[in-house]
Amino acid sequence: MHNNVAPQLTRTRLSYVIFGLNIVTLLGATGGCGYSHEPLYPQDIRTVAVPILENRSFYRHVEGDVAEALVKEIELRTPYKVVPNGEADTQIRATITRVGQSRMSRSRDGGLPQEMELIIRASFQWQDLRSGKTLRQRSGMMATGRYVPTQPAAEPYQVAQHAAAQRLAQKIVAVMGANW
Repeated sequence: MHNNVAPQLTRTRLSYVIFGLNIVTLLGATGGCGYSHEPLYPQDIRTVAVPILENRSFYRHVEGDVAEALVKEIELRTPYKVVPNGEADTQIRATITRVGQSRMSRSRDGGLPQEMELIIRASFQWQDLRSGKTLRQRSGMMATGRYVPTQPAAEPYQVAQHAAAQRLAQKIVAVMGANW
């Protein structure tokens, strides 16, 4: 009986080794769990123009807030330099399609809004000005920011607008880098 156990155990170990090698080979053939050595951003682009965004909402100055955040985010997270329109390889055109607010909570005393959320919805298109080709575009992007309008904080809605503008800029730059 002792002689039969050893060959069985060896066959089992061999099966595990072969299974493991197959998995390693498969992962290597498919790029290994989604990792790649390819650059995140297109390498033939050096510059981006970010003109003032179109604003279809009733909230004033939100387009400037988003444009400023977008310029900073591009300069910080990408290999690109932001330059004026006539000097750029590419251009990002974006539209603020809607801005709205919703009450997150209210105070027990009097029912005043205690925490509010501001939501910015936008669409954008990143275009290569040399070829006219659209590199990336998205519609219906959304970003939020929160603020406390009542005492003791008494924050203006611009606090939330600024936070939402930064989040929207981060999302746009993420789409610039992803080829999906």
